[in-house]
Amino acid sequence: MTDVGELALLLRTLGIRRGGVLMVHASLRGSGLRDTEVRDALLDVLGPAGTLIVPAFTQENSRTSRAHQALTSGLSEHERAAFEAGMLPFEPLTTPCRAAMGVLAEFVRTSPGAVRSTHPQTSMAGLGPRAAELLDGHDPHCLLGERSPLARLYDARAQVLLLRVGFGVCSAFHLAEYRTNPPRPRRTYECVVEEKGGWISYEDTALDDSCFAALGAELPREHVEFAELAGRKVALVEMRPVVDFARDRMSGYRH
Repeated sequence: MTDVGELALLLRTLGIRRGGVLMVHASLRGSGLRDTEVRDALLDVLGPAGTLIVPAFTQENSRTSRAHQALTSGLSEHERAAFEAGMLPFEPLTTPCRAAMGVLAEFVRTSPGAVRSTHPQTSMAGLGPRAAELLDGHDPHCLLGERSPLARLYDARAQVLLLRVGFGVCSAFHLAEYRTNPPRPRRTYECVVEEKGGWISYEDTALDDSCFAALGAELPREHVEFAELAGRKVALVEMRPVVDFARDRMSGYRH
């Protein structure tokens, strides 16, 4: 399926709200779909009053991330130090998303009129009338918690679309990690900001996505609408009940 109209019909039938707020995780690899077609179909379904949000994470800007470790694997201590001293700082307007985020995320980020939050590791990008409001003021010491766009998306009753990807990458579940009772432990994060090699550190909730796929499998059926696109599943959920469900589950079995 490569026709924008057919794709829009599938998404509309799935239950995406016209005029709503939608966060999308997507993989187009092997689908025959182009990023232009998918973006245009999503915007068509959302309508002129709707807002499209995508994660625009830069995980490589973290000493402890898998992405950064892959980039520095096999380097000597001296080579690693030189690599990290030469790392460029995060710039919201120019720093690209890594390929792991998918071509749709980078295409939305670079689309005319797009805005992006300013966190050096977990920024989000968006198009639409509410994008600036939802993405503004992303606290640089809060990855995906109450002072991030995720909390605003929750308040805005956003929907989350998993387009040919599983719940293992559903970043909405991270907000639930901040809301567990008792609270999750904290850890130190490091990233480059302001100048080349300008590493800083800060403390935030210790995030762990290892249970996200299992959480998705446990979701009550009434919380998820499924379809299929180019041989892989598509899932649409309402963010609020899904985050609340994940919070309660993690509060129980993580502690």
